[in-house]
Amino acid sequence: MNKRYQVFISSTYADLKDERSKVIQTIMELDCIPAGMEIFPAIDEEQFNFIKRVIDDCDYYLLIIGGRYGSVSEDGISYTEKEYDYAIEKDIKVIAFIHSNPEAIPFGKSEKDQTLRDKLEKFKVKVSTGRLIKHWSNTEELPGLVTLSLAKTIKTYPAIGWIRANTITNPELLEELNNQRKENNELKFSIEKLLDENKNDLENIAGLDDSIEVFGEHIYASSREWKLEITWGEIFSLLSPHLLPHPDDLNVKKILSREIYEKTEKHGSHPNINDNVYQTIKIHLKSLGLISIDYSKTTAGSMALFWSLTKKGESVMMDKRTIKK
Repeated sequence: MNKRYQVFISSTYADLKDERSKVIQTIMELDCIPAGMEIFPAIDEEQFNFIKRVIDDCDYYLLIIGGRYGSVSEDGISYTEKEYDYAIEKDIKVIAFIHSNPEAIPFGKSEKDQTLRDKLEKFKVKVSTGRLIKHWSNTEELPGLVTLSLAKTIKTYPAIGWIRANTITNPELLEELNNQRKENNELKFSIEKLLDENKNDLENIAGLDDSIEVFGEHIYASSREWKLEITWGEIFSLLSPHLLPHPDDLNVKKILSREIYEKTEKHGSHPNINDNVYQTIKIHLKSLGLISIDYSKTTAGSMALFWSLTKKGESVMMDKRTIKK
């Protein structure tokens, strides 16, 4: 069966752009899937939570250390070191490359602060302890080192990898998937039965034309707090198209925060809806019979909540989002 392995590339960003580009190209040529944070060159704690989920989905962790320790979080640890610590915590196989001649690194790509230089040296010692590392001295030699090291690691420590769904032929795996499907159907039936039994208790709930005050915070905007009076119908209209690919609960919260925040006509990124309000919206949309929330396995094998539209939800979405004559 043809597997493809996903490799997370970890390093400081600005000083190692060329090196990262070379390594990404090499990993693709090895028919593996590179995963890195090119979309987040300036990282913060909120983005780091997303990075951890990316690492969860990876089979191998590739670390490149040059002349910088990198941006540090509030606890004084660089995000590169935090990525490394998380990969170790998750027992992901690490492939590390440390620059062999720090004195030869250009001044502009080296740490100028003595405290950060000391932290970088301690980080190198941590990475070098208990595992084999490779040393590199220039960008051009990295592809060859990565090719040899990654190929050997895959052969010695084969990981789960990714397989195209249409190529799965393992009878045991198909049986497991079928059993999960049956369990999901039984859970859905039980939920629908409970909703029917409590139908009288739900008759007086707010409808799509009723309003709710949604509020939250924004860590980057000049005015941190934001709020908006919005109808349940508007909330569902904004959210429903994003539920077609069955996102997990954490991503739904981010989508809902972004979509509602944009309605406030304020400017900024990464707004965060109040969690109590978010949980109320989740329960209410489910009570209206518009969404289904299932607890099932992720691609990494862990469990999570996933949102989807019910048949009623799809019908309401089509009514609200299609263009009328």
